Amino acid sequence: MPVKQISIFLENKAGRLAEVTSILGRENINIRALSIADTTDFGILRLIVNRPEEAGRVLRKEGFMVSETEVLAVEVPDRPGGLAGVLSILSEAGVNIEYLYAFIEKSSADALVIFRVENSSLAAEALQKRAVKVLSGEEVYAL
Repeated sequence: MPVKQISIFLENKAGRLAEVTSILGRENINIRALSIADTTDFGILRLIVNRPEEAGRVLRKEGFMVSETEVLAVEVPDRPGGLAGVLSILSEAGVNIEYLYAFIEKSSADALVIFRVENSSLAAEALQKRAVKVLSGEEVYAL
């Protein structure tokens, strides 16, 4: 059930983020979620897009350093304590979370949280056993 996330290494200078988003827009690739982590000199832009393979190919062709990572997309109740419940399940299963970011799913009352974990299959199994919905890549790309 993993979702493909693309990560782009960006120099921390004016216009680089605009350039990436313009390229994707020109290619009719829709950004579903994003996260940016930065330092003084560079940043890492993490994207969930509707066509990850195409996005990676196009951005590499334009000279960007791009990598693909598998992440989990998890529906989390959009209420106080919703995320805490999901995190408790992962903690009890011994799953280490490397990072996460969230966005609101348009077609649901739940939030959608993207998790990068050490063991995706263990995490997905633990969540599904407790009736937490883990979305497939196709479900996320179609949002």
